[in-house]
Amino acid sequence: MRILLLTPPMTQLNTPYPATAYLTGFLRMRGFEVEQADPALELILRLFSKPGLMEIKKELEKSSAQIRPPGVRNFLAQTDAYFRAIEPTIVFLQGNDPSLALRIIGGEYLPEGPRFQALHQQREIAEVEAGDALAWAFGNLGVQDRAKFLASLFIDDLSDVIREGIDPKFELSRYGEKLAASAPLFDPLRDSVEGPETLVDRYLAQVTSEIFEKSRPDFLGLTVPFPGNVYGALRIAKQIKKLAPRTIIALGGGYVNTELRELKDPRIFDYVDFITLDDGERPLLDLFEHLEGKRPLSQLMRTYVRENGKVSYKNGSKSHDVPHRDSGTPTYDGMKLDQYLSLFEMLNPMHRIWSDGRWNKLTLAHGCYWKKCNFCDVNLDYIGRYDPAAADLLVDRIEALIKETGNRGFHFVDEAAPPAILKAMAQKLIERGVTITWWGNIRFEKTFTPELTKLLARSGCVAVSGGLEVASDRLLKLMQKGVTVEQVAQVTRAFTEAGVMVHAYLMYGFPTQTAQETIDALERVRQLFAEGCIQSAYWHRFSATAHSPIGRNPEKFGIKLLPEPEIQFARNDLQFIDPTGCDHEALGYGLRKALYNYMHGLGLESDVRVWFDEKLPKSKVPKTFITKALRAIPNENAKNISRL
Repeated sequence: MRILLLTPPMTQLNTPYPATAYLTGFLRMRGFEVEQADPALELILRLFSKPGLMEIKKELEKSSAQIRPPGVRNFLAQTDAYFRAIEPTIVFLQGNDPSLALRIIGGEYLPEGPRFQALHQQREIAEVEAGDALAWAFGNLGVQDRAKFLASLFIDDLSDVIREGIDPKFELSRYGEKLAASAPLFDPLRDSVEGPETLVDRYLAQVTSEIFEKSRPDFLGLTVPFPGNVYGALRIAKQIKKLAPRTIIALGGGYVNTELRELKDPRIFDYVDFITLDDGERPLLDLFEHLEGKRPLSQLMRTYVRENGKVSYKNGSKSHDVPHRDSGTPTYDGMKLDQYLSLFEMLNPMHRIWSDGRWNKLTLAHGCYWKKCNFCDVNLDYIGRYDPAAADLLVDRIEALIKETGNRGFHFVDEAAPPAILKAMAQKLIERGVTITWWGNIRFEKTFTPELTKLLARSGCVAVSGGLEVASDRLLKLMQKGVTVEQVAQVTRAFTEAGVMVHAYLMYGFPTQTAQETIDALERVRQLFAEGCIQSAYWHRFSATAHSPIGRNPEKFGIKLLPEPEIQFARNDLQFIDPTGCDHEALGYGLRKALYNYMHGLGLESDVRVWFDEKLPKSKVPKTFITKALRAIPNENAKNISRL
């Protein structure tokens, strides 16, 4: 049996999404013939080429000149400049022609669209506040970084042109996301897949056909980690069924695991044959046995099929999930690693890690060792089943990936990397003389002492991200986060003093959160930036999800869920009423604006209310709150510092 694994468009352009690498490594270890490919990369390289831009121009010229958005008008006015610059710029972003940087920063090479205009406006504001007309943004950046930033704006401009003028579903990191996210009915998604093809759809069909003809698989596995991959997955499946109707197609991934657990609409099986839930290793092994005639349909594991015209869930397997230690080493064999694009879309050095550079992805432990946060999907397998790997095994896998890819950059993609495993792994890396550069997600818990953060830095840690969430002790306790703001300040300071950059995930609109608490949270965040504890952050709007403790017991958190429509397809986000009555939607823009400026070192001395248009209460947080928290180093930390 020939197996092909694909991640449909779109995720990220700088590095492959790891699901197919994990499954390819595992299945090859079990003796299967497996190939993998990234159609998203192929699609982007086809769109962002001279022939691609020429096709985009033809499509745009079909619309009336009077209704074209500014970005589209700008593109059509400078098409020759775009045609000239696109392919050399792509090669530059792939890291293959650093000499082009000198031309890019000269200011005449790249045609400038609306994204550049926004940059110039930000520079004018920064010049007023910082008083430096030359170094407002690039003072600490070299020629290559400056050029990469400008080239990224150029690509973003072109992405906007495609979305605004040709296909409103298109974005660089998602495709048709709104069609699939928490969609109770399958109809809008199906209608779009069966509707007229856009230029992007036609290119995706071409890419799919070429990948298929190269490998001629008997079985196609599609992983859909996010809502922004589902539309592309169905487009790919439709094309494969057109080319080879007998090809078996299975769907899985994070989106399926969270949103399709109440699937009832059988029409999705017009595109795929099987849908598996949770970890894919054992369900795929059982499925392959079934396809070989060795296992009845009833004894599949966590698998949806269409039976007698209806959705049927099969979970009669007596098998057990594959332990993390036996899941094998991921492999990127078959991926065009030298063709991924390093984008640099934000000047903040921590924020750029997500899109700049290629990272080998690795998981230290299955699930979350904490699994108590009330807003999280702790009831699902990917969170609830904790299964760590030994440090020696992890370093073996690291060395194998270095040998295969030639890349020493690693992103540990755990929900929250366990401190004990990080410590053991760091010690093994140092003992065995293995040099890597790594980052990952953690909980800001007190276990991360200055001693431990310095050890992690010596092993190659350059950045961590973690949840500060609501930055309010009352609400942190309500959500069972297991940390306090004071503790977060001390842990983040320990990391930054060890030379490790810190990104904080933030949340607003949590049940019972008031406007006063939101303003107070922003003040604490301001102080964390001012004290150098964190270098980057992002504010998410709270969403109650179906599989979280809040979604299952809303009354415990003081909210009332609104009636839901009948679920035939996807279910995740839940609408609710918070009797507190705070207008969180109105606060969102000001919170994001404040963070954007803080990440650029601006406005850190201003009253936090300056970022909002509406009248808000004054913060009740003392101006020295974080300063005092940093002075109150626990005794155990003081002892560790002394020993160090």
